[in-house]
Amino acid sequence: MFDIAPTELLLVVVVALVVIGPKDLPKAMRFVGKWVGKARGMARHFRSGLDTMMREAELEELEKKWREQNEAIMREFPRTDGDPAPAMIPATSVPPEQSADEADRQAAPTAPATPETHTVPPKDGPLP
Repeated sequence: MFDIAPTELLLVVVVALVVIGPKDLPKAMRFVGKWVGKARGMARHFRSGLDTMMREAELEELEKKWREQNEAIMREFPRTDGDPAPAMIPATSVPPEQSADEADRQAAPTAPATPETHTVPPKDGPLP
């Protein structure tokens, strides 16, 4: 990781032994160990935060692709059972002088100009 040769490490230990002394060396090593542990913990926390952000970004991208594919499929194969999908209901406002029945008649879907090439099986019956 730091690319320290064993001879360099031995030199650092000898200098620390001479400068700090054999009596205070265990305290110094404990102090250094605590700080190294804190640094590693902060690095691990930072890395996990970055991983979480990347994972959320990937999920958002996949959700966007899924939504686009779903919309393309819904446009290609519209529902023919008379029940519009909840996401496909147009948002229209009914004026106060207009009754709900008139609004339902105006919002009723019209028959498609081209005939359907496939049939939808009944919901509760056997398949053809």
